[in-house]
Amino acid sequence: MRIECIAIGSELLSTGRLDTNSVWITERLGRLGLSIHRKTAIGDDPEDLRTLFREAIHRSELVICTGGLGPTFDDLTKETWAEVFGAELVEDAQIREDILAFYAARERVPPESNFKQALVPVGASILRNPFGTAPAICWDSPRGYPGRRIILLPGVPLEMKQIWEGQVEALLAPHAKAAVHSLRMVVGSVPESALDERTRPMREQHGDLEWTILAGVSHVELVARGADLARLDAARKDFEQELGQDLVCVGEGSIESTVLGLLQARGETLGVAESVTGGFISTKLVSVPGASRALLGDAITYSAGAKTQLAGVPEELLLVHGTVSDATTRAMAEGIRAHLGATWGLATTGNAGPSEDGRGPGPVGTIHIALAGPDGTYSIRYSFPGFRSDIQSRAAAWALDFLRRRLI
Repeated sequence: MRIECIAIGSELLSTGRLDTNSVWITERLGRLGLSIHRKTAIGDDPEDLRTLFREAIHRSELVICTGGLGPTFDDLTKETWAEVFGAELVEDAQIREDILAFYAARERVPPESNFKQALVPVGASILRNPFGTAPAICWDSPRGYPGRRIILLPGVPLEMKQIWEGQVEALLAPHAKAAVHSLRMVVGSVPESALDERTRPMREQHGDLEWTILAGVSHVELVARGADLARLDAARKDFEQELGQDLVCVGEGSIESTVLGLLQARGETLGVAESVTGGFISTKLVSVPGASRALLGDAITYSAGAKTQLAGVPEELLLVHGTVSDATTRAMAEGIRAHLGATWGLATTGNAGPSEDGRGPGPVGTIHIALAGPDGTYSIRYSFPGFRSDIQSRAAAWALDFLRRRLI
């Protein structure tokens, strides 16, 4: 069965938002022994959508769309598919009641625009959404296309995943083949190209597996896929030995969840002082359930005064070394550790751009990371390329990985 996935939303064509839904869907299809033949990200332009939808329904037996089911004027996925098939949209009374109940539980009244989400193409079925107001749509054998199936899912990852796990997988189960399993290995503080070159001999050694390198701003994932669990396990053991401390985790997980797990296992705590990263580190950490068992607090010491008041950096040190420097970052790490009574103090300074900073000797992309702990203070300097948000996100991830490496 030919399957394609379409991620819909103009925001996916910018640098600020990545299509993670299709990656997740690909993984879930693999567990059923199914694979995607084509993935597309497209904006909300009606003509572009019509053209793509007509092409997709001709070449694929199953088309899975995410996004464009919301209440606003630019959410056109359902309406455009209905136009392609010449189907009328009618209101579903149950979905209208679901929308009213969703808002009533929050002591609010839904705007009238929300009720467009209750419109359903004639001939399609509803997959109710337990976490939102946009139901999913399953459309089997639409007019003129027997044997074809369209599945429309919300773009919000939480809603999409809940509907998929609770309802979509059961619909696809009759088409399941031999399951394809995945081995996911997260690597920290190693560039994609370096990881590619370093692991090439071992990937060739395990050439019976399908390999992918997924590069993100914060980390790189090395993914192997295959039907034989024993072969995947053999690859895991070889790669664990080869990658050593560069390997963050295997399977589900992230740098931040690994760091918190290590801290909790050791009964240790963390305090953070962020300047250039401006809260990126704590945002990553508190996204992990149970973070409060290790994270004591985070001070956003963005100005020189905040560095002194919140992290105890002496004013004279700032006058001599500036706000972006190794000495200042080390003082921040030591100060926040002492102020919070934490086992470890982690700090960042730097210049994320877009212009040079006259208050500190750091060209755009300069990042200083310092870690104060029971056995002293350690620091490192990086120079990162990219836009401001990329530099900040990468600095936060590499700071956490710096801590991870000290913990192990």
